Amino acid sequence: MATKKINQYIDHTNINPKAKKEDIIKTCKEAIQYQFRGVCIRPQWVKTAAQILKGSGVKVVVLIDDPIGDSDSKKRLAIAKKAVADGADELDVVANIPDIKHERWNKIEKDLQAICKLQNTKVIIGSGYLTDEEIAQVSQIVKKAGAICVKTATEKDPLENRELEEKAKHLKIMRQNAPGLLIKASGKIKTLADAEMMIKAGADIVGTSNGVTIMKQLKR
Repeated sequence: MATKKINQYIDHTNINPKAKKEDIIKTCKEAIQYQFRGVCIRPQWVKTAAQILKGSGVKVVVLIDDPIGDSDSKKRLAIAKKAVADGADELDVVANIPDIKHERWNKIEKDLQAICKLQNTKVIIGSGYLTDEEIAQVSQIVKKAGAICVKTATEKDPLENRELEEKAKHLKIMRQNAPGLLIKASGKIKTLADAEMMIKAGADIVGTSNGVTIMKQLKR
């Protein structure tokens, strides 16, 4: 795959809770250098990322309510509103995993709908916690809520410890049940081969903290 094609898939990610301002600046500068699709960071770094990425064409993506999305809906909405005010181009919000496991579909849809109205939203469903049937159902809910994308995992998702082939299977279920939405793969995508596998399985976006490594592998 050409450099241009691979880089435009990548949301270059730094969600390390211990990251400092200089780390976020470095991540943003790497994203500009390689012209990645976006930079995914935690809420406290949105203003910093927005300032650095302004005019670069690289999106500011903010992770909200990891790892399992179980914060109060009002708190989640408040975090999302502040992120938008600070300059976020996209919200990567975790669906409430306990609610999914208890099949509280109406509650999940209402919660996500309020956030989706604020800004372009990608919903993380935590597919590693879910059965195939739950992945299918919540993918449908994500589409009904008005999101632009359904995403597999966060850094704490059990899927990270499983084979990438299983992640690829989840992507296909998500695609089948949320037609028309973007599909984002994330979690343990470390190499060019990993990224290519996810793209082949149907990912429109690849979330990884190893974007620079992938680009260097591509050049070699």
